[in-house]
Amino acid sequence: MSATNHSTPLVGLDAAVLDTETTGLDSTTARIVQIGVMRLVKGSLEAEPKFERIVDPGIPIPPEASAIHAITDAKVKGAPPFGAVIADLESYIGSSILIGHNIAYDLAVLRAEYERAGRAWRPKRALDVRGLARLAAPTLAHYGLKQLCEWLDIKCDPQGAAPSDAMSTARIFEALLPMLRAKNIRTLAEAEAALRTLNEAQADQSLGWHQGLTPASDQGRSLARIDSYPYRHRVRDVMSAPPVTAPADATVRDAIRILLERKVSSLYVTDDAGQTGIVTERDVLRALDAGQEQGLFTRLVEVMSKPLHTIYEGAFLYRAIGRIERLGIRHLAVRDGSGAIIGAVTTRNLLRQRATTAIMLGDEIDSAPDTATLGRAWAKLALMTKGLIEEDVDPRTIAAVISSEICVLTRRATQLAEASMAADGWGGAPCRFAVLVLGSAGRGESLLAADQDNAIVYDKGEPGGAEDLWFEELGKRLADILDAVGVPYCKGGVMAKNAQWRMSHARWKDTIAGWVRRQRPEDLLNVDIFFDGVPVYGDFVLGESIWLHAYDVGHRAPDFQKLLSELARQWHAPITLFGGIKVDDSGRVDLKKGGLMPMFTGARVLSIRHDVRTRSTPDRLRAVVAKGIGSAAEVEQAIEAHKLILGAMLGQQLADTEQGIPLSPRVDPERLGKSGKADLKQALQRAETVVDMVGEGRL
Repeated sequence: MSATNHSTPLVGLDAAVLDTETTGLDSTTARIVQIGVMRLVKGSLEAEPKFERIVDPGIPIPPEASAIHAITDAKVKGAPPFGAVIADLESYIGSSILIGHNIAYDLAVLRAEYERAGRAWRPKRALDVRGLARLAAPTLAHYGLKQLCEWLDIKCDPQGAAPSDAMSTARIFEALLPMLRAKNIRTLAEAEAALRTLNEAQADQSLGWHQGLTPASDQGRSLARIDSYPYRHRVRDVMSAPPVTAPADATVRDAIRILLERKVSSLYVTDDAGQTGIVTERDVLRALDAGQEQGLFTRLVEVMSKPLHTIYEGAFLYRAIGRIERLGIRHLAVRDGSGAIIGAVTTRNLLRQRATTAIMLGDEIDSAPDTATLGRAWAKLALMTKGLIEEDVDPRTIAAVISSEICVLTRRATQLAEASMAADGWGGAPCRFAVLVLGSAGRGESLLAADQDNAIVYDKGEPGGAEDLWFEELGKRLADILDAVGVPYCKGGVMAKNAQWRMSHARWKDTIAGWVRRQRPEDLLNVDIFFDGVPVYGDFVLGESIWLHAYDVGHRAPDFQKLLSELARQWHAPITLFGGIKVDDSGRVDLKKGGLMPMFTGARVLSIRHDVRTRSTPDRLRAVVAKGIGSAAEVEQAIEAHKLILGAMLGQQLADTEQGIPLSPRVDPERLGKSGKADLKQALQRAETVVDMVGEGRL
């Protein structure tokens, strides 16, 4: 079974669900008489194969124990001792997380059995279902296995043999997952941290945190040092352009001439049906080998490879490398936002890259076949982020990578939602549509503590009509998949499943105009979010047109700009009267509210006022300066402050991820050290100058 890291969502967990039957209740003296283990693969129970063994305990089985599990001395006669099944047990479990009901007892008994057999006991990383049930439903009267089965309407074997109890435990774990997500417990580390807290509060080791368990995984070590180049550069930086094409009636002989003249290794051909494919040097050689001399006259449409594998020009290089590695190919066509082929990227373009195993993480999201696999891929983003930080990559670049992955994650989740709707009889989309990612991910400035911000624009249809009902269902399934993966529902409701974020193209235009015209506080917030939107799936032109329309309307409304300016001026740096950093009761400071928000709000206002149609905060500020407005030096200082604040937030979120603390924009300044705190204070002060410049008209 595959390795698991601390960020793995519970819905995507690979685990071994364990139960033992013993001769008594005292873990120091009890002997095992039966072992039952079931596998969870990507969070779902795998019916076969399962592990079950009867074990001779070497001592008489007390009648009171047999009355519970129906295993008698007669049943264990001739069975192997525990020491003889250790190898098979370890082979079955491997490096999987262990899950059990009151798992600390099972682990204590196993440890004692290992010692009796003269075998070394290695601590196991484990989760206790009894403790998880307490977290999910703290008001239940009882948390016994049979009581939990009854509560969750799960069939439970009254005899209580180890294999059937392991099955029941697995079913309980599956049923608890949505309840735990509702408690903001989504990942393995968050579950472990919550169990530790519960254990400390109740002073009861039986609740699930056993001292022998492994508190942290070392799965991130292989990504500790990675080549950062493919995370800093995009496909457009290295692609060969323009694309080289050949007509549909061209032959292999024509292809050889074109390849030699243009000094390229591939060309594109469109067949009679209008489908574009690729012909490479290898295709030409295969055609010649198959047809000998006559192979020169073979039409290219007969030898071209299709469908054409493509990648977006703005994708980071690590995604291209991962896709090439996964597909086992040497060439990718490069497309622009409209889908037109504008170039090619090949393994030759990517020769300077290393660490392809780590880089493949990016493509795992794009190719995940189901929600659980998608969650497992998403969980690796923290490892990637850690590696980039250790390579001293600019935090703004890391934020752009994270944002790119959120966009791709949303796209893949939409595809899975569409597929599930088709399987359930909903049919295909009733008209053209686009899914947009809004907010920080749209700006390219998202960090690890991301929630959902998305919208849908569809070509035509009325609220409550057939089209709208189809897209409502798509929005619901999209939101549920993202939440299960580890991107929680937006607390403000900015999700396409809600009617106000799912409209026809015409209604979106009317709505944006209404936001600007009415100028209510909630309208200002909505249009603010929309200015950062980026289409990630469907008809990109349809999605982009709404974003451009928002700029058209906002730029022509000076009163609207004035109100946005006043809204931006409400934000202030969290600095105390005596010049210290203002923290809350937990000793942390919200760097989004006190640091980033003044910057991206101010930059957004400036971009609307001066019709700068770009999305990222640094790009907006620099574009305004390029128009001869404001101080370039002050803006560069603010952009450096933006970088430092992002870095502080990323560092804190990585530390919180490893400790299972729910992620947020709140940072403990003390972890930065004396000089780090001083730098952060200066950055916060410089961030606020962007808002000051907006209000004073200096830009």
